Amino acid sequence: MFLQQLRCPGRRHLLISFQHHFTKQKYVSTWSPLATAFNTKHKERLQLNILRENAGLLCVPQLKDCHGFYLLQENVHNAVESLISEACGTNRTRKMVTIFDEMSDTICRVADVADFFRFNHPSAPYKKAAEDCMISLSGLIERLNTHVELFCALRKVQETGDIVKTDSIDQRVGDLFLFDFLQSGIHLDQHKRERVVELNNNIIHLGNFFLQGIHKPVEIPIKNFKPSLLAAFSDCRAGDQITLRSPMVEHPNEMMRELSYKMYYTPIEDQDKMLQQLLLSRNELANLVGYETYAHKALKTSLGKTPENVMDYLTKLAESLKPRVESDKDIILSMNPGKKDIAAWDFHYFSTLAKRNRYDIDNLKYAQYLSLGACMDGLNQIFQCLYNVTLEPEKPQLGELWSNDVNKLAVVHATEGVLGYIYCDFFQRYGKPEQDCHYTLRGGKLLDDGTYQLPIIVLMLNYRPPLTSVPTLLTPGMMENLFHEFGHAMHSMLGRTRYQHITGTRCHTDFAEVPSILMEYFASDPRVLAKFARHHKTGEVLPEKMIHQLCQSKKMFAASEKQTTVFYSIVDQLFHGKHPLSQSTSDILATAQNTHHSIPYVPNTAWHLRFGHFVNYGAKYYAYSMAKAVASRIWYKCFKDDPFNRAMGEKYRHEVLAHGGGKSPDSLIQAMLDEEINTDKLVQSVIDELSDINS
Repeated sequence: MFLQQLRCPGRRHLLISFQHHFTKQKYVSTWSPLATAFNTKHKERLQLNILRENAGLLCVPQLKDCHGFYLLQENVHNAVESLISEACGTNRTRKMVTIFDEMSDTICRVADVADFFRFNHPSAPYKKAAEDCMISLSGLIERLNTHVELFCALRKVQETGDIVKTDSIDQRVGDLFLFDFLQSGIHLDQHKRERVVELNNNIIHLGNFFLQGIHKPVEIPIKNFKPSLLAAFSDCRAGDQITLRSPMVEHPNEMMRELSYKMYYTPIEDQDKMLQQLLLSRNELANLVGYETYAHKALKTSLGKTPENVMDYLTKLAESLKPRVESDKDIILSMNPGKKDIAAWDFHYFSTLAKRNRYDIDNLKYAQYLSLGACMDGLNQIFQCLYNVTLEPEKPQLGELWSNDVNKLAVVHATEGVLGYIYCDFFQRYGKPEQDCHYTLRGGKLLDDGTYQLPIIVLMLNYRPPLTSVPTLLTPGMMENLFHEFGHAMHSMLGRTRYQHITGTRCHTDFAEVPSILMEYFASDPRVLAKFARHHKTGEVLPEKMIHQLCQSKKMFAASEKQTTVFYSIVDQLFHGKHPLSQSTSDILATAQNTHHSIPYVPNTAWHLRFGHFVNYGAKYYAYSMAKAVASRIWYKCFKDDPFNRAMGEKYRHEVLAHGGGKSPDSLIQAMLDEEINTDKLVQSVIDELSDINS
């Protein structure tokens, strides 16, 4: 209830300018300060001043050393006790929702920091202290979520009104706090509350065990192989057995692709039992707290609204995609004279081959034009044009950073000043988790004195660090992911909510992905690429032909890729629907695939037992597809004609990004598009985009 975080479970006004002075065989390239910060080898720009005072990690004075986490957690416990007394007391003078949000903010400002550093700080003592802090605060959060007196005080205010005048925003945020309370079963009797706790623990453990099994290699004794096949599997041979760690989807031999696919996706009994138990536990939990199914529980407050609405969207989209997928299949069949249909092990191999043959995309060649600094300048230009905002490198204070290769950016509006801070932890280092994600360390909120608590976030990526003579170079896919993550970042930076509980990305998953996916459209627009893609040595603009080839290659087989996402989403909804399930999970999968996908199910295979998103996105896997449909509609209606349109950028900022989760997702989208959104319109947005791609 009191701890929310998107992980997840990615622009400066000056472009790179090159001024070349050739003397003998040398040249000098002048980069913007932003590009320089990201293109320069960090050890060369690190300057320590022994006279500077240690400001503490993230400029938190208590975090001058790892022991500060223990002091911070003690401060949180004391502050929360005082707030509980205020909320439950008879002399309260403030809004109840204000007290609850202050309680949430007090916890989150420490718990979010501790949660980040327990995994990402390079120092073991810091990790340990952060872990201890999280354990302590998790206990506090569990106590709050089951605090009956606190719950009753909030429920009374929400049902009968507060002693202080409130408005619709107060009511919505109060309802969200109340909803979180109800998810913990606080309204149930003691026996049922204990069962809710037990089920939540079971779900966590079952999910972890399932995730551990999804990458388990397949091991088959060599004696089970025909001699003619052993040579083909020589790379997988380990002693007297063949160890297969993934299907050989890129193998040129069809028999090898087929055999490896069937071997790798052979049903795993233990995995199936864990998945079934996970689904049963989720269903029982949902029933206990008052929902028909787990999907109904997961979709409450979402853009999708109900499982029925989500399935209506998915099934309609699946049917509408089929004719366009047939066109994709025709391309592959034309490469295979005599072949009558496409098998599950064929699509990846032949779609990749077709793209390579048609567009000749060489990632290494494109990377020469996509230095990290150049891409940051591209983002900066977009943000300046749309929002009058720039990304400005800030010199960190002593002790502020956890690694000297982290870059700190201030997000600065031309007239409003600093809007927030982004710590860019972009480079690989020993022990750093290999994941790309957005962490909120401090949410924005309106303070009692009328000022605004500025948001602080971390963007974490895993790029090769720059060398002395070569900056970090990105492939087109890495560049698109950078834009995606900065969509999340700007959602946090441009939010201006009254309460931190609903700031920025603290909203439902299906809506939180809209700003990030919208940025992918900018990353794929030729006019945008032409503004920043420059060769890191010569300053040469990315040739128009290469830009065209790159943008077109992303569109090839788009219908088939969307169909697969929709199919996975349908299976996810079916698994989290009514229980007991009418069939085994494999039978449900087979029926769904043969109904909604153009490639038939392969008997005696079970790819779903290696699909980790059922754990992290249970009943929510549809979110990416629906968010993409919304982002597509916004792009085509508002930005396609001019991706640098200030008027549309300002509208998007104030009608969508500013509100976070403070308004319902459909009301924000309606305000942006000047129309009501329904499933038919979202389906049509996807189909219209595919028609535009094929035109």
